[in-house]
Amino acid sequence: MNAAAELDARARRRGWTARPAFYEGDLVWTHGEVHDLAARAATLLAGRGVQAGDRVLLALPDGISWVVAFLAAARLGATAVLANPALTADEHDFMAEDAKVTLCVSGPGLEDRFAGRDRLAGEALLASARETSPATRSEPADRHTPLYIQYTSGTTGRPKGVVHRHGDPETYHDLVGERVLGIGPDDVALSVSKLFFAYGFGNAFAFPLFSGSAAVLVGARPTPSLVGELVDRHRVTVLYSVPSAYAALMDQVGPDARKAFGSVRAAVAAGERMPWGLGERLAGLFGAPVLEQIGSTEVGHAFCANGVAHNMPGTVGPAVPGYEVELRDRDGEPLPDGTEGELWVRGPTVTHTYLNLPPAGGPAAADGWLATRDLAYRTPAGTFIHLGRTDDMEMVGGITLSPLEVEEVLHGHPAVREVAVAALTDPRGATALHAFVVPASIATVDGAPDARAIESDLIALARQRLAPFKVPRSVRLVSGLPRTPTGKLRRHLVRRGSW
Repeated sequence: MNAAAELDARARRRGWTARPAFYEGDLVWTHGEVHDLAARAATLLAGRGVQAGDRVLLALPDGISWVVAFLAAARLGATAVLANPALTADEHDFMAEDAKVTLCVSGPGLEDRFAGRDRLAGEALLASARETSPATRSEPADRHTPLYIQYTSGTTGRPKGVVHRHGDPETYHDLVGERVLGIGPDDVALSVSKLFFAYGFGNAFAFPLFSGSAAVLVGARPTPSLVGELVDRHRVTVLYSVPSAYAALMDQVGPDARKAFGSVRAAVAAGERMPWGLGERLAGLFGAPVLEQIGSTEVGHAFCANGVAHNMPGTVGPAVPGYEVELRDRDGEPLPDGTEGELWVRGPTVTHTYLNLPPAGGPAAADGWLATRDLAYRTPAGTFIHLGRTDDMEMVGGITLSPLEVEEVLHGHPAVREVAVAALTDPRGATALHAFVVPASIATVDGAPDARAIESDLIALARQRLAPFKVPRSVRLVSGLPRTPTGKLRRHLVRRGSW
């Protein structure tokens, strides 16, 4: 089952070839056009020496070039290596060397990257594909043949390549897209999270192509105003984003925003914990449910998710059908309901292999269970409340605490758009909590935030709601928080107090 060939055949079999698959700027690409271009691009890649088993690095912004290059590599039996185009040259070089890539396909501004390696511009690949004869056949593959590699965020060390297979994208669609979210041919998706990220890959690639629906592709990270414009223009029905981007949207949308978002039937959130109260405000804006979920690069997409038929706000939902999820203690022993612990998951897309590491160095145990390093609590209804990461905990005065509890309290203040709390060490070696706050637009006076008033209000709020040792020593206003390209907070940088 070659995934690219199967998608092509499915589109023809189900009569989707003339249906829109992707919107990019003013252009509309149908399912038939996408697969035809991919077949032609496969001929070009083969002419550059790409064969079955080779690896092709994609350092492209979201767009039709990305989709065509991915499908072309898949047709040839090659493995796509997904890279964020905004990474540094050293990071790109690491991935290219670690994956031993045969060809690099890159976007604008990266003309000087990948020195000494064969490189092809994404725009040139797309333009030439239109003038090239399509490949006569795709290479055979089964569900377990490697299809693509995504690298972990590297928050716990050097990024590791996670290998996913030809059968995985269809599984994401069947278990999450179709069964949980109800994605069908009439849906239009907009994913703020990008294609190189596991969350965005399912949202804007797997779900549309396997369901006959469409997705809006945006090269750069869209601003809140652009999100509203795109939703309104394309009548987006399912919006995908991360909580920090949703918070910025709530902070900046105008009084007529509810009308612009009237087509949205569901807003999906993942990538980090949803601050208390934000989901409820978003549901009011959209007039539609906000569906939280949680996944990982090693799983490929979500393994716990709320759905259109069953949504428990404030939780990341129950286990996705087809996956098993357990809470375990530090020794890996299962915990009963009502106990906080670490999430473990087992299921059809959990990878057992990191690139270039022996099986014993893989992410999953021999019995298939993966320790996600996420902390959670299981409710009596079987849904899970995300409590942060195992490496999120802070130590103050010899007491271990979760900064998420403090952040949740501070985030409830209307002057706060985003907040991160960390324990910083002073020159004497003593530790104390400090809060870093991105102020909301309403907190500005004559265009600038009133720092003293905000700090005073937030410290007072913390004293009212929290134990004394959890009250931040100071509040510092910042223009933004340090995040990974996928939107996750870089807590190790927050702990330095500067970035």
